Parts: sequence; structure tokens; C-alpha cells
Amino acid sequence: MTRIHPTALVDSGAQLDSSVTVGPYTVIGPHVRIDAGTTVASHCVIEGHTTIGKDNKIFQFNSLGAVPQDKKYAGEPCELVIGDRNTIREFCTFNIGSPGDTGVTKLGNDNWIMAYVHLAHDCHVGNHTIFANSSQLAGHAVSQRAGPLS
Repeated sequence: MTRIHPTALVDSGAQLDSSVTVGPYTVIGPHVRIDAGTTVASHCVIEGHTTIGKDNKIFQFNSLGAVPQDKKYAGEPCELVIGDRNTIREFCTFNIGSPGDTGVTKLGNDNWIMAYVHLAHDCHVGNHTIFANSSQLAGHAVSQRAGPLS
């Protein structure tokens, strides 16, 4: 059974695997999908068209799937896709993509993302990367390990 703290607000449209854990005061929107074994700590906001894979550890105070910081964005249904087995530490912000590019912001598998990291719209980060505290990627950045979106 999904373990959702009683103070968390999870929209009835969200799709959470039965093994997902959601901490206190976290808010999860209607277009969010979270796969098996992922843990979301307290005080997180996960919104937009966001897909989170298996066995991720999302620490407290993260904002995932918010609209891009792009003045051209006008509400289009863009996405944030997070792969499997990532560690996302405190105070990170990952935005959805923008319609002027792929429309997808993507984080691959097995990444270690330290506190205060920002992944802007349409960034594509591959597998096995480490982002140190306060690292930021501006929109449309692609890591060499990112490879094709599949």
C-alpha cells in the first residue's frame, strides 16, 4: 500500500505505485506519475506533467515539474521526466520543458544531485552524473552522456 502521510496533498489524478512513500506536507499534482520504490520526503511540490521512475530518493523541500522560467511559455503541456535510482537532495528545482524545443526536461538514471541544483527547461542530463551543491543548468543544456530521448 502507498504510504502517504496524512498531511500530504495528493491529487486524485496522480498515479503513484503502491510502494511509493510520500512525506508530510508534500503536494503532488494531477498529472504526476511516480513508479515503484520512490520516496518523496516532506515539503516537496511535484506538479506539471512529471514522470518519476523507480527507486528514487527525493529529499525535503524540492520543487519538481513547475512551469519553465521562460517568458514565451504559454501553458503548453510540456514534461519533466526523471529516470531510476536518482538521489535528489534538498532545495532542488527542476522545470518542465518548453514548446520551442523538445518540450521535455530529462534526468537519466543513477544520478547524485546535491542541494540547490536547478535544471531549467529542456535540459537533458544523462546517467551517472554528480551535480555539486548550487549547480545550475540554463535552458536547453544537454550533457554529453544524455544521448537520445527514448
